[in-house]
Amino acid sequence: MAPGDPAELKAGMGGEGGQRGNQQLNEEIIKQIRAQWHLDKPVWYWTIFSDEKDSTGQLLPLDKRWTFHWNGGNNQFQLWMSEQLHGDFGVSFQDQRPVMDKIVERIPITAFLSLVSLALGFIIAIPIGIYSAGKSREDSKLDKGVSTSLFVLYSLPSFWIATMLIIFFGGGDFLAWFPNNGLHGNDYPFATWSANTGDLLWHLVLPMICYTYGSLAYFSRQMRGSMLEVIRQDYIRTARAKGLSEKMVVYKHALRNSLIPIITIAGSILPAIVSGSIILETIFTIPGLGLLEFNALTSRDYPVIIETGLISTVLTLLGILVSDILYSVVDPRIAYTKKSA
Repeated sequence: MAPGDPAELKAGMGGEGGQRGNQQLNEEIIKQIRAQWHLDKPVWYWTIFSDEKDSTGQLLPLDKRWTFHWNGGNNQFQLWMSEQLHGDFGVSFQDQRPVMDKIVERIPITAFLSLVSLALGFIIAIPIGIYSAGKSREDSKLDKGVSTSLFVLYSLPSFWIATMLIIFFGGGDFLAWFPNNGLHGNDYPFATWSANTGDLLWHLVLPMICYTYGSLAYFSRQMRGSMLEVIRQDYIRTARAKGLSEKMVVYKHALRNSLIPIITIAGSILPAIVSGSIILETIFTIPGLGLLEFNALTSRDYPVIIETGLISTVLTLLGILVSDILYSVVDPRIAYTKKSA
């Protein structure tokens, strides 16, 4: 549904400003390309808009002037879905390589960066949230300071933080402590595994800060709020009245129920593995799925755009499934069983 004709673009006749790159190409070539991609088929229905009138001579309401004719399986969507199920993801416009090969090359990098940053966010945020919600520290100066700092961090856009890190620490206008692009130095690969690993980790310092700080701030605030809500429940007061230590009350009775909202948030963040990496991978020139999608968008590489969008959709469904499974892990009272008739 984007402007322009993909078939004309593929044939070199869809340049900017309406200029055609090669006037010698005839319409037959365009028709062949459209037929190859099933663009000569209807999207889903044959749609007819009529000028039918009622008995008084007035045009019928708009919702009654549309008629839809089912076209069976011979439409763009079902033909495309059939190809997807057979593993045919098409060929990239840019380099004529199979889209699947390009995605397989890039997705491990993006998945690694995103999952590591997500894990770091949880590892750091959950203790901060628990500590801030402690009985003796609620609304203290330290708690207010931590909450304010986390709020400020969450408010800062990632592209601005990335730019500031490059300027101050990545060889911009001040210090040159860390590399500011790519995953490896000019001397890669090195002679030893440890040298290669150290070079990779050194290149990941600035990107991982940008990947992690936002989720860290958000998770910490959510964890604190969830803990405060749980520790005010009656069963927590009962546990304290029995003489249990504060550590036992927090970690054995309150923590599990406090994690349920965090699991819900984590499930919704999983699709951001693709969308959230576009800006940072572009700024730091990291050859991941985000940079691939950005280049595909700027060059109107439709097959790559469609498949990266499909990956985001699958990750959304996967995130919901993982969240549902983890609910029963942290709270055994939640079970998924078929109800008897």
